[in-house]
Amino acid sequence: MEIFHLTKTFPAEEKFDLVSQLRRSSRSVPSNIIEAWRRRRYPKNFISKLNDSETEADETIYWLDVAYDCKYITKKTSVRLKEQYDHIIAMLVKMINNPENWKR
Repeated sequence: MEIFHLTKTFPAEEKFDLVSQLRRSSRSVPSNIIEAWRRRRYPKNFISKLNDSETEADETIYWLDVAYDCKYITKKTSVRLKEQYDHIIAMLVKMINNPENWKR
């Protein structure tokens, strides 16, 4: 939600470009995690959706770099959000590497 609110401050000309991409990728992270969770009984499906989430998190980091380069966000905000996404990616990798721990 933070990225959604943050992108409200971006210039109007970015509405269909950077804003759209950043919102889409950031929203895809949790939605893919939810899908993975529902498929946790099937390790290959579980891992696949977690991989999708990891990819979207990495894409979000890229779009945050673009937002910073365009001066739409501060260095402090960029670093903080990217650190949060790095943490999310680390957790996803741990889940991907140990899918048996998540079976119920």
